[in-house]
Amino acid sequence: MHTATIFIELGAIILTLGLLGRIAGRYGLSPIPLYLLGGLAFGHGGLLPLSSSVEFVATGAEIGVILLLLMLGLEYTATDLVTNLKSQYPAGIVDFAFNALPGAVMALLLGWGPVAATVLAGVTWISSSGVIAKVLGDLGRLGNRETPVILSILVLEDLAMAVYLPILTALLAGAGLVAGGITLAIALATAGAVLFVALRYGRLISRFVSHDDPEKLLLVVLGLTLLVAGVAQQLQVSAAVGAFLVGIALSGEAAEGAHTLLSPLRDLFAAVFFVFFGLNTDPASIPPVLLPALALAVVTALTKIATGWWAARRAGIASRGRWRAGGALVARGEFSIVIAGLAVAAGIEPALGPLATAYVLLLVIIGPLAARWTEPIASALGSRRRRAAAEVAEAEPLRGEPETVA
Repeated sequence: MHTATIFIELGAIILTLGLLGRIAGRYGLSPIPLYLLGGLAFGHGGLLPLSSSVEFVATGAEIGVILLLLMLGLEYTATDLVTNLKSQYPAGIVDFAFNALPGAVMALLLGWGPVAATVLAGVTWISSSGVIAKVLGDLGRLGNRETPVILSILVLEDLAMAVYLPILTALLAGAGLVAGGITLAIALATAGAVLFVALRYGRLISRFVSHDDPEKLLLVVLGLTLLVAGVAQQLQVSAAVGAFLVGIALSGEAAEGAHTLLSPLRDLFAAVFFVFFGLNTDPASIPPVLLPALALAVVTALTKIATGWWAARRAGIASRGRWRAGGALVARGEFSIVIAGLAVAAGIEPALGPLATAYVLLLVIIGPLAARWTEPIASALGSRRRRAAAEVAEAEPLRGEPETVA
C-alpha cells in the first residue's frame, strides 16, 4: 500500500511538471517559477501536501543538482575556462562586487549574520545560464557582438562556483578556520588538477569514455559523475563541484554524446529539484519577506545591467549592445536556488528559503522582459535627452543676443 502511494504521488508530481512545462513553453516563459509554485502547492502548508514520497523526491533533487552542474561543465572545455579567466577576469570582479554585495548587505540588515550573508550574496550574484541562453536564442541574438561578453561573464560565474561552493559548504557545516581552509585548499587543488589533466590529457579521457553504443556511454558518464560527486561530498568539497569538473574533463564526441543523452534526465531531475525546494518552503512564510525580496530584485536587476554595460563597453561594444548585454544578465534561476537549498538543508535562517524563492520568482520573470526591453527603453531615454540638449543649445544663442532698442 505504501509503494502504491509513492507511485501515485510521484505520478502526480511528474504529470503536473509536464503540464506546467507545456504552459510555460506556450507563452515563451521559463518553467522555473511554475515548478517552484508547484512545489509550494505540494509542500507543507500547500494545497496537496505529500505524505510518502518526500524522501525519494529529496534524492532526486540531489541528482538534479549534480546533473545541472555536469551539463554546465560539458558546455566548456578547460581551454575555454583558462582563456576566459585570463581575458575577462576584470568583468568577473565587477560582477561579484556589483551583485554579491547587495545580497550580503541585505542579509546583514535583516540581522541574519555572516553565514546567511554569504549565502544570500551567492543567490544574488549568479545569473541563470539556462534562462539567459534560452532568451538569447528566442531573441535571435546568439550572433550579436555583445553575446561573447555575456557568455564570458557566465563562464566566470560558473568557474567561481568551484571555489564558492566549497567555502559555503564549510561555513554551513560549522567548520572552523583551519578546517575551512583545508576544505578550500582541497577544492582549489582538485580544480587545478582537473584543469591540468583536461588540458593535457582531455582527448585521452574522452576517448576512454566515448562509445558508439549510447547505452554504454550513458552508463559510464553517469556512473563516473555520481562516483566523483560522492567522493567530493565525502571530502566536504561539494558534490556539485565534482560533477562540474567531470563535465569540464570531457570534450569532443564524448561531451556531445553525453550532452544529448543526459539532457532529458537533467530536465527531469532539475524540475524535481525545483519542486523539492518549493516543498521545503511554507507559502505562508513568503508574504513577510516579499518586500525585501522585491527591493533586492530591483537593486540587483539594476546592478546586473550595470555589469553587462561595463563589460561590453570594455570590449568595445557600441551603446545599444552594452544595454542589451546588461539586460540579458538580469535573470536568476537554477543556481540561486541550488545555493539557497544548501542553506535550507543546513537549517540556516528560516526566512532565507522563502526570500530566495520570492526573489527568484521575481527575477526569472523580470529577466526575459529586461533582456527584451532594456535597450529600447535606454535608446528612447537617450533620444529624449539628446533632443532636450539640442533644444537648450538652440535657445542659448538667442539668450545671448543683445536686446534691440526701438
